[in-house]
Amino acid sequence: MEIAIAIILGCCALGAGIAMVAGIGPGVGEGNAVASACEAIARQPESKSTVTTTMLMGCAIAETTGLYALVIAILLIFVAPNILVNILVNTISAL
Repeated sequence: MEIAIAIILGCCALGAGIAMVAGIGPGVGEGNAVASACEAIARQPESKSTVTTTMLMGCAIAETTGLYALVIAILLIFVAPNILVNILVNTISAL
């Protein structure tokens, strides 16, 4: 029984770590967006407001991927182990 609970906790922690790998994508994407926006503003300074607005909207949308990954990781750390352990205990007690 204890080993099964340990496996559940370990897998939840591993899953949370893997979910946080999704935080790399928004960082790289937002860096590329800002670099391109700076280049566009350097070429045509009069389009600064349009480029900045579009860049900020794109960065906000890209950041949602990282936030979703964070929410999944938090759920895997704090919520899923309790649910899975309760299912395990109920299944073993039913046998």
